[in-house]
Amino acid sequence: MSGGHDLVIAGGGPAGLATALHAARAGLDAVVAEPREAPVDKACGEGLMPGAVRALTALGLDVPGHPIAGIRYVQGPRRVEAAFRAGPGLGARRTALHSALHRAVLDAGVPVLPLRVEAVRQDTTGVSVPGTGLRARWLVAADGLHSPLRRSLGLEVKSRGPARYGLRRHYAVPPWSPYVEVHWGEHAEAYVTPLGPALVGVALLTARRAPFDVQLESFPALAGRLPPEAAVTAVRGAGPLRQRARTRAHGRVLLVGDAAGYIDALTGEGISLALTGAEALVTNLCRGTSRRYETDWSRATRRHRLLTELLVRARQRPALAPHIMPAAARLPRLFTAAVNALA
Repeated sequence: MSGGHDLVIAGGGPAGLATALHAARAGLDAVVAEPREAPVDKACGEGLMPGAVRALTALGLDVPGHPIAGIRYVQGPRRVEAAFRAGPGLGARRTALHSALHRAVLDAGVPVLPLRVEAVRQDTTGVSVPGTGLRARWLVAADGLHSPLRRSLGLEVKSRGPARYGLRRHYAVPPWSPYVEVHWGEHAEAYVTPLGPALVGVALLTARRAPFDVQLESFPALAGRLPPEAAVTAVRGAGPLRQRARTRAHGRVLLVGDAAGYIDALTGEGISLALTGAEALVTNLCRGTSRRYETDWSRATRRHRLLTELLVRARQRPALAPHIMPAAARLPRLFTAAVNALA
């Protein structure tokens, strides 16, 4: 291409599509490279926090789903819940979210090309994607948790500690609560998200390598609400969840979404962070302050990273893990404050 684009966005998941939308509305010439057909499904808790709902509304998107009133922790007979103060969250199928974003990007005139980007060449004026003919002033790596671009650029940082994984399945049963329920077990957490009048999503987060049904058996009360015949989707998995990047800005390549780094799904903020990062990235490009993106990303995600890191570390310590839920129950105001700080 002679003139090229302002942005080539590698990855057409929520982070990449949100970046494309912000870019189009800022008058930038963007193109998305995504080899998979829309909508793309993946293992995901599918609970959008109020911040994510507000960000999607600001983009003019109406994603179908089920309202979420707050977060409830459950461990045996104990339970503590915190209502969202800044409006409801939303339980939404990953495919519904992806479809809404993909449709909006096409309506904005941004091409989505069936291309896979695994390497990039940089020079002083822009980037080229080998084998595609694509050229742009900037490349956005929005290629997910196990980003090939992050790895090819030498930005991958080895993670320490036990690897954690996510498993997700859907059940055709009516939601029994307007809250996302987080069930605490000895070796795993089970997230139950209301997605519709007769549909819930169940996501398991664990360091154990065992099938979904085996892991679910460690939550007998929850398993009793989920008869095997009510399962309506296959099990999807993701992980290891913790991924680290040396930096979010590497020359003319900027990382966003899970490619920019990920701690854990324990606090359920992946989509919110992807949307926040997309807006910060485009804002800095428009201002000519690309070097500030790293600082802005760090500032915008600091609270989430700190709280998630503390919770995951406590979860991994045998002496502390059994006390997380009792502590939340004894300190409901603190629990509510923490939930709403993230929301």
